[in-house]
Amino acid sequence: MTHMADPRVDRYIAELPGWQQILCQELRALIHAADPEVSETIKRTDRPYFVLDGNVCALLAAKDHVNLFLYDGAIVPDPDHIITGGQNNKTARTIAFRDGDPINVPAVSAMLRQIIANNRAGGWRRLK
Repeated sequence: MTHMADPRVDRYIAELPGWQQILCQELRALIHAADPEVSETIKRTDRPYFVLDGNVCALLAAKDHVNLFLYDGAIVPDPDHIITGGQNNKTARTIAFRDGDPINVPAVSAMLRQIIANNRAGGWRRLK
């Protein structure tokens, strides 16, 4: 199964500066590679969200970085220490990427797959 691109997410990404466009496209591909059943939508007026049996993650481009919000209730392990914000948040943590920052593909992929598995098992609130 191949994901269906949401044209609203396409527009969100197209309006970003070049480096953020590239980064968001790479993250988008990584998210869908974690599970082809993940779908994308827009929530909170203009934010790209990726969902499968609940929120998996969201993108938010800021002036000098892009945040990948992980909706995991802080229960997904972070052995590679890639989380940059929200360590004590009860609903989501973030990974901030700045221009030129590499994506730790294995670590982000593992976290996404775990969030998806948790969602399929009833969600992080049930599993906590």
